[in-house]
Amino acid sequence: MTAYLYRMPSGIPGMVSREENKTIETVPFDSAAPFSAFGLFGKIVNGKLQPIGAGDVATAIYCLLVKPFPANSSQEGVGTAVPPTSGPANALRRGYATVQLNAGTAALSGTVYVRVANASAGKPIGGIEAASDTTNTIQVANCTFMGAADASGNVEIAYNI
Repeated sequence: MTAYLYRMPSGIPGMVSREENKTIETVPFDSAAPFSAFGLFGKIVNGKLQPIGAGDVATAIYCLLVKPFPANSSQEGVGTAVPPTSGPANALRRGYATVQLNAGTAALSGTVYVRVANASAGKPIGGIEAASDTTNTIQVANCTFMGAADASGNVEIAYNI
């Protein structure tokens, strides 16, 4: 049995954290532009979902890709699931979810940013950050952190609430 001496983990990236406060739409994945992980923001291109990428603007953000439920694989470790490249995607349009924080220090009501330029170690394109990096990040409208990240960098966000 695991004992938590200080704080429980914040969650698993890509998981909806407050089920009663969510709006999820089903949209098709774009197999030409696969997501690297759940818990990343996406955009609609020609009717299909793609991850936010290099050079995208804040108005391109459509949703947060969340894990389907109930769909688990006993072959993957916790938080290591890779989204499929085709088929239906769960697009969180409103709600609370856990994401992976790549840079900065998250705090309650803090602004959420997505990296769109100058990727570096630990700061991938499309990654979520808690501090603006001038033209390298875009601010996610109507999205805030719900507190500090846990020891693994997992943190809850409120999106379009």
